[in-house]
Amino acid sequence: MTPKHQVGLFWFNNDLRVADNHALEQASREVEQLICIYCLPPSANGKKGPSSPSGHRLQFLKESLIDLNSGLNTLGQNIEVYFAPPLETIAQLITQYDIGALYSSSSADYYVNTVWQLLRQRYSMIAFNQVNSSSLFDPEQLPFSLNELPDSFSKFRRKVEPIEVRSPLATLASLPPRPSNATARQWQQQFPAFENNPAPLFKGGERSAADHLQGYFARGLASTYKETRNGLDGMDYSTKFSPWLANGNLSPRIIMQALREYEQSVEKNDSTYWIYFELLWRDYFRCYAQKYGKRLFTLGGINQRKPATSFYPERYQKWCQGNTPYPIINACMKQLNTTGYISNRGRQLVASCFVHELNLDWRYGAGYLEQQLIDYDVASNWGNWQYLAGVGADPRGHRQFNLAKQTQTYDPDELFINKWAGNDCSPVLDSVDAADWPILDSTKAPKI
Repeated sequence: MTPKHQVGLFWFNNDLRVADNHALEQASREVEQLICIYCLPPSANGKKGPSSPSGHRLQFLKESLIDLNSGLNTLGQNIEVYFAPPLETIAQLITQYDIGALYSSSSADYYVNTVWQLLRQRYSMIAFNQVNSSSLFDPEQLPFSLNELPDSFSKFRRKVEPIEVRSPLATLASLPPRPSNATARQWQQQFPAFENNPAPLFKGGERSAADHLQGYFARGLASTYKETRNGLDGMDYSTKFSPWLANGNLSPRIIMQALREYEQSVEKNDSTYWIYFELLWRDYFRCYAQKYGKRLFTLGGINQRKPATSFYPERYQKWCQGNTPYPIINACMKQLNTTGYISNRGRQLVASCFVHELNLDWRYGAGYLEQQLIDYDVASNWGNWQYLAGVGADPRGHRQFNLAKQTQTYDPDELFINKWAGNDCSPVLDSVDAADWPILDSTKAPKI
């Protein structure tokens, strides 16, 4: 038997749950004492910029952390939230508590993985354990290495569909205690201020995730998912699992277990398959982000093929505010700014408009959705934006949607547009040119 480490450190990231957390389960077996931490991303600590989390994101995150703390309390533990960069925080804790082992769930986040590698280089004397807790499949189940990841989702799907999705872990009974000299932090009072939404669409936390999962399948909505998934507004047209998946309040294997039970006891059809299909997309983008690292954020994408776009500040601001000449886009953006959420169809439309109608650098659009979306997931967000911009995994090269046709198909009576005041906008896209000079009406221009 491997001797236990005296003190272990568990670094939570996008796995804010106790259930089916493989990394946490391994830590529970291998250490005598345990410290559990979460480091707020640097962009959330009052730093202003295009990716500073919105109030919607911060509210959901705080709720998730409070609920995680409650879940850990039942196992004799608690979460300590730090507001300094993880490299600095973890280095200090390693020294302070003589940490013998560091644990974390494997991540698709380039920043998190860079910090992990730096820590491994600096502290070679301690054990580093990064375990898959957030994908359908473990790395050893895949019939290819990360470097051999298929170059399209279709090829990926054909290879992995026959693989069995493993069952979720049994519920943990307890966790090792904290070191006796570790004092509790009053982190909730230090959490960044945000404008609280009294009626949010989603409430963060593992318990809320479990309630939503149970309710979704209990109402039979899975049987019609494929027919309704392209809806633009409401809570029932799609699964709405994504906020809890993105923050790790819910694992994809727990979803798959509930889906299989539904298929056995209620119905198995194209719609139930399509839920699995979407989870496969999520796994593909996680592998994609892990393989390509920082190329996920470069203008030329994974193919290093730079699109002929630029940055027009006025166009960007109008897009962000929902003030473009395109009512369907305005409605989606106003919905996003108000709720922190838009549908998958809406995300495709606003991205297509950003790149093709507005001719803007796709990275600024991806950054804005990173800021606003409650269900922001680094791999899915940036991978999908590359896909739409023609610099990612799309074999067709780019995706441009006909906005008038999309409106007729998905909002023919303009109910969505009217609800979100999509027609309340400026009919003119540009008032200045690329050099920031005012654009004059030629009929009113002074004669020379």
